[in-house]
Amino acid sequence: MSIKVGVAGAGAMGRNHARVFALLEKADLVAIYDQDKARAQAVAEEFGGVAVDSLDDFSKEVDAATVAVPTIAHRTVGCALMNQGVHVLMEKPIANSLDDARALIEKSREKSCVLQIGHIERFNPVMRKLEGSLSNPRFIEAHRLSPFPNRSIDIGVVLDLMIHDLEIILHLVNSPVQSVDAVGVAVMTEREDIANARIRFENGCVANVTSSRISPERMRKIRVFQGDCYLSLDYQEQSAGVYTMTQNGVGKVDVEIEKDEPLKLELASFVECASRGETPQVSGQQGAAALNLALEITNIINTSTP
Repeated sequence: MSIKVGVAGAGAMGRNHARVFALLEKADLVAIYDQDKARAQAVAEEFGGVAVDSLDDFSKEVDAATVAVPTIAHRTVGCALMNQGVHVLMEKPIANSLDDARALIEKSREKSCVLQIGHIERFNPVMRKLEGSLSNPRFIEAHRLSPFPNRSIDIGVVLDLMIHDLEIILHLVNSPVQSVDAVGVAVMTEREDIANARIRFENGCVANVTSSRISPERMRKIRVFQGDCYLSLDYQEQSAGVYTMTQNGVGKVDVEIEKDEPLKLELASFVECASRGETPQVSGQQGAAALNLALEITNIINTSTP
């Protein structure tokens, strides 16, 4: 049995969510909302559903929805939908501030609504292999580079890109953060466009994370070192290798990955959770934890930059 879904925010991200919702057997795409009615209409004509005039009208049509509006409006839109009993997939970051994140989490509890945060790499097929092979990470190195996006320039690269890796690292290490060092440089915008952070955890693990949105190439890679081996994963290529000590030195074993579209897996999981009222794979609390660390890194960069 399918549930009625919709997309609030018909920009590039919202359009992509509408495309995937239209493909899912258990989802019935019924409504698109955007303050720009013409943009909502274009998405509806391409993928299905109707363009509605208001958020209130939208909430009456759907059981579950993606919220892909600008981050500053996440609290307003998310709380309004959950107040009407609508389950919400909130695009990352969860909110613009921790206060807004807490308000969203509290509203989801109050109304018994699913609140899933759109940290899409958790649904990348390579993550399943990483989680299955991980025992005790000691050092993590992550790189996320992209060309200038011409979007999301109201936030810096930490909240735009690095937060993906921060959420993954918090999930994998599962230990409180002990200390953070960070540097960042604004190049194309008024906020940091390149950033590096070194995060030390109470269990001794160290993570070194680099993000750039002014790179000529795209890169989304992570390496995790532990006592018996290290794992190298490429999110973009959906490939992985495990490196271990052999009699002839370090040997590599390629890992077989069953490739799939992470967004499709993410939305299918959201629809399933919304249908059953289950806790999502990336909860509001986990989204808030990633936001908290991203804001700490951003604050360090802002206070240390002349």
